[in-house]
Amino acid sequence: MKILCIADSEDERLLSSWSTVRKARLEGVELILSAGDLKPYYLEFLVTMLNVPCLYVRGNHDMMYHDEPPLGCVCIEDDVAVLYEDPQTGYAILPEKDFAARLRRILKSRKEGSDLRSAYPGGRIIRVAGLGGSMRYHEGRDMYTEKEMEQRTRKLMRCKDMGLAGGSSFFSKHRTETSQDTVDILLTHAPCRGYGDLDDLPHRGFACFNELLERWHPAYHLYGHVHMEYGMIERETVHPSGTHMINVSGMYILDI
Repeated sequence: MKILCIADSEDERLLSSWSTVRKARLEGVELILSAGDLKPYYLEFLVTMLNVPCLYVRGNHDMMYHDEPPLGCVCIEDDVAVLYEDPQTGYAILPEKDFAARLRRILKSRKEGSDLRSAYPGGRIIRVAGLGGSMRYHEGRDMYTEKEMEQRTRKLMRCKDMGLAGGSSFFSKHRTETSQDTVDILLTHAPCRGYGDLDDLPHRGFACFNELLERWHPAYHLYGHVHMEYGMIERETVHPSGTHMINVSGMYILDI
């Protein structure tokens, strides 16, 4: 699966040379993930031109999203979204709890002994958890103290546990015996503390994200906020939990 990951700055090549760039880099993209700090029109343009689902979280500069969210895109703040491929109808997106309920309804009509993992044989199921915003360095929306973000992560974990639905994950090859029912991608605006962040308060990562990775062991943690042009920033690294961490500032193609 090919995923277009974006954050922080609009890529002018996509806006001015669409046909050339698309043929060269975006052919086959099936999903867009935005880690924040992008103009709404940019997401609307991409989702229209590529005609694929777009999931996003807000950055600390996305105040306009509260009044004018990008049309055709799905906000996954404080939620776990399930992108699932139905062999007959194609891709659809549901919150985790709604997806779990849908699967259970399907299984009620099946013979005894069926399980959730048999509901979509051959279809791909990807769970994406979202937490936008940055460390609070002045008053404003979409900025949080460490304690406030920790409260959000606790709520997100409860939301995910309540809606847990199983399913044949597209990322099953990353699973271990203790992490089969978890999220596949953690999408945030800010990085983890100690991994891809900086020491100044505005660009400091959240320590509570480390706990999320240790608990869920997602295949990927995608984030932005710390621009690559700041220098001395690693685009990719691996967390002790085994999660592949990627700074998607600008544009990054995740081909899995």
